[in-house]
Amino acid sequence: MSREGEGSAGSTGGGPPGPKWDDGRNVDPLIGALEGEGAHQRATADRGHGEGTAPFDVWPLPASQDGQEREDPSYYDRPTLKQPVWKWYVPAYFAVGGAAGAAAVLGAAAQIADREGLHPLIKRARWMAALGGAAGTVLLILDLGRPSRFLHMVRVFRPTSPMNLGSWVLSTLAPAAVGSVAFSSPGGLTGVLGDLSGLVSGMAGVPLSGYTAVLLSNTAVPVWQQTRKALPPLFVASAMSAAASLLQLTNLPAREEDIVRRLAVLAAAGELAAGAAVERSAGQVERVARPLHEGRSGLLLKVAKACALGGLLANLLPRRWRGKRTLAAVLGTIGAVVVKFGITEAGKASAADPRATFHHQRAGLGAAEVTGRASVTAPS
Repeated sequence: MSREGEGSAGSTGGGPPGPKWDDGRNVDPLIGALEGEGAHQRATADRGHGEGTAPFDVWPLPASQDGQEREDPSYYDRPTLKQPVWKWYVPAYFAVGGAAGAAAVLGAAAQIADREGLHPLIKRARWMAALGGAAGTVLLILDLGRPSRFLHMVRVFRPTSPMNLGSWVLSTLAPAAVGSVAFSSPGGLTGVLGDLSGLVSGMAGVPLSGYTAVLLSNTAVPVWQQTRKALPPLFVASAMSAAASLLQLTNLPAREEDIVRRLAVLAAAGELAAGAAVERSAGQVERVARPLHEGRSGLLLKVAKACALGGLLANLLPRRWRGKRTLAAVLGTIGAVVVKFGITEAGKASAADPRATFHHQRAGLGAAEVTGRASVTAPS
């Protein structure tokens, strides 16, 4: 007696197709459909067109036996790691989500300090958090490929996973920020609900502004792993800079405008200091630090540093001329966004470097910091 599904039209091909899983395996192939960025894994241009062909020319002998002297050996001069396949909306999510988190924190802090007197600032910060949370959710779903995958990520709570924790944080901030906007007027029951939502979104905004740096650092990419202690402060400072700069573009009363300007100054100074710390940490291994100074990533990070410095100087100028605030806001926003793109591109370049991982391990860093010994030994 045949199993269920065998002999059906879907398996014999003699008639109209049967159910999509009616092949005897009882497996729905749509579950494993390649969607999102994972379906766009890059293959080398040297790869053949035939199915199963080798992506590279095969070496006749192992690199250690081909008779050539190599002062800096690697794995057949090929990258050890696969490059991240993230597209533009991933670093855009880093920037938008960070700004939304920082705005939520600022709104909650202003609410605690002076609910009535700082109402204009609180209202604008809540709007920024709500819009940023909504935009960040859309960008994250675009990266995942299907909305259902975002829901699957919050089916469990795993604090040891930065991606899972970030999904929970975003799921908390976005609706709370919307609630704080919907009930933004102080006083009464609705005001209490709005203030409570503002405090919840502010608490969620703290990890949202910097968890993406922890997500990057929790990988094997040398430049991200080596800067794991300095990268979160950079992301938090750039998030604060983005929030303050965007608020500077709005029409605020004099008191709130001065508060935002001071926050922008502190954030820009922190961003520059954290950027220097990232370069210093990566510079422990020259090969690991290269993407921070060379190529597309190096150019982006130089632009980010110049914009942050320009915004800082513009905010510190004592002379009050008409376009000073706008110039500072635009430069601060550009710098805060571009730094996320630069760090992302640096990770791609670091993963593509055949020797970065080897230099990192031979320097006694990476896994050696945990195990006490380098997993890649130097040539004898």
